[in-house]
Amino acid sequence: MAATLSLSNLPHLPPPRLLPQIQSKLSQTSSPNHSHQHTPELLHHLKSISLPLTAITLPFFLPPEDAFAVGGELGILEGRSFALIHPIVMSGLFVYTLYAGYLGWQWRRVRTIQDEINQLKKELKPVAVTPDGSPPSQPPPPSPLDAKIQQLTEERKELIKGSYRDKHFNAGSILLGFGVFESVFGGLNTWFRTGKLFPGPHLYAGAAITVLWAAAAALVPRMQKGSETARNLHITLNVLNVLLFISQIPTGIDIVFKVFEFTKWP
Repeated sequence: MAATLSLSNLPHLPPPRLLPQIQSKLSQTSSPNHSHQHTPELLHHLKSISLPLTAITLPFFLPPEDAFAVGGELGILEGRSFALIHPIVMSGLFVYTLYAGYLGWQWRRVRTIQDEINQLKKELKPVAVTPDGSPPSQPPPPSPLDAKIQQLTEERKELIKGSYRDKHFNAGSILLGFGVFESVFGGLNTWFRTGKLFPGPHLYAGAAITVLWAAAAALVPRMQKGSETARNLHITLNVLNVLLFISQIPTGIDIVFKVFEFTKWP
């Protein structure tokens, strides 16, 4: 990079109007009478051509680590402000992940609570009737099963009012979009500051979390068609995602300390 940036300080190619003169001088060098007379001037023109070409081709022969300069060349991208964006955003996404999980569990509760109600109704004893088939004059007191069914019915009505299905879908979409973006940005920010990545538990867990986000989202079409297997797998992947998120907290704190140690504002 240093070589390519210094092109402006090197001589440029001669203008086209001088090329015929150079060609004529090259032809004259074949004559013994003119060889010594024009040699210094010819060498001057050849140097003016070769130096820019050398500057252009030199970066292709440098090692990769020399071609990417780190240490102030990228300005604020290497500073502490940009380095702290990733941990701040990921902390928010961790809390948002828990919130999205709560919404998903409430929506699941809307579905499963109806199954509980149906099962309880099967356990109810039929109401006794008189010999002529009419109901008794005094209805029997409500059984504990009746009270439970009534309670679950009211609970389900309140859950439906919460619109947890739409809220969970929107939260998952936001989490997927911002999560993938911030995962990639975290790696880029490390490269901006150091010129390389650091393979280790934090990087591997972050990559796994990104993959799990995508895999969980890919199950949504099957879930919408009523696949219970897809729903259970969706929950399993997200639980694993949360566990990986928690495992990143200690290593993430260590990285933040290093950011404060090796970077400066802004």
